[in-house]
Amino acid sequence: MVFKRLLGSLGVGAPSVDTVLDPGAVTPGGGLAGQVRLKGGDADFTIEHITLELVARVEAEHEDGESEGTVVFERFTVGGGFRLSAGELRTVPFSVNLPWETPITELYGQGLGITLGVRTELGISGARDKGDLDPLAVRPLPVQEAILEALGRLGFGFRSADLELGHIRGTGQQLPFYQEIEVTPSPQYASQVNEIEVTFLAGPAGLEVVLEADKRGGLFSEGQDVVTRFTVSHHGVDQIDWNAEVGSWMRQLVEHRASYGSHAAYGSHGSHAAYGSHGSHDSHGHGHGHGDGHGHRSGPGMGTAVAAGAAGLAVGVVGGMVAAEVVDEIGDFFEGDEEEDEGGDED
Repeated sequence: MVFKRLLGSLGVGAPSVDTVLDPGAVTPGGGLAGQVRLKGGDADFTIEHITLELVARVEAEHEDGESEGTVVFERFTVGGGFRLSAGELRTVPFSVNLPWETPITELYGQGLGITLGVRTELGISGARDKGDLDPLAVRPLPVQEAILEALGRLGFGFRSADLELGHIRGTGQQLPFYQEIEVTPSPQYASQVNEIEVTFLAGPAGLEVVLEADKRGGLFSEGQDVVTRFTVSHHGVDQIDWNAEVGSWMRQLVEHRASYGSHAAYGSHGSHAAYGSHGSHDSHGHGHGHGDGHGHRSGPGMGTAVAAGAAGLAVGVVGGMVAAEVVDEIGDFFEGDEEEDEGGDED
């Protein structure tokens, strides 16, 4: 999907911009490359800067419920400082690195319902306008994919994924939001937890894996959220028995009810090399209230399922095709941004 549009707020006869990303999905922390194609307008213009913004559709929880909005989580200046003559065609290639915590939008080539985009902003003679918006596809890192595959093989099922505004306490989180991948418990734990949320916080050295279980309450006790955190390395992914590793994480998450603020180390797993592995528990979780099933929206657009990938996993992480409502929601995101741009809205 590429929008080729005139810059609305600069008037008829202004330059047009068409950003084309290289084909294929990228990975968190990996390179994003493409071209910004400019066509001069009816007169000469000075292009002061060409800036790419990474944008995401993010949910925010507050006292009145939930709302959604667009968050810019990275900006790159990839060109500028030149004169674009009337009618001139010019191509500006670019190559940038994504933030390590960039959310994943697909698994085995099928969307998770996460909406990311690359928006192009031109600065022209003291003015600026957002002239192009393109969807961004992000596939998992090898270690992320290994963990998700293990969850599937252990009988956990994919339910939905979303982006939540806020910060997870006790982590090295850098972005203003985090991704939650919600899975249904395996039959082994179905009587103990309602759902489990998986958050990946990647960095250059490795990956923080935050697991949150919404625990069922007993006959005389209330349910509570329990959070466990582990770290793993990007290296040696093929040498780890991920079924055993992830199974151990899940047992620790479900079986331990830690009180607020307590931390329990569970020893380093030898397979994690220098980056190590550790766990801690926090019954209050992500630093903001969840309420009603963690505050996740249950309406149209979030009941996403993922198609089976090359590994042929017959698991819940691998269900049906992407729900039509999710496709509609992604389309609305880009169309809505285009309408804002045509109105000359500048953030």
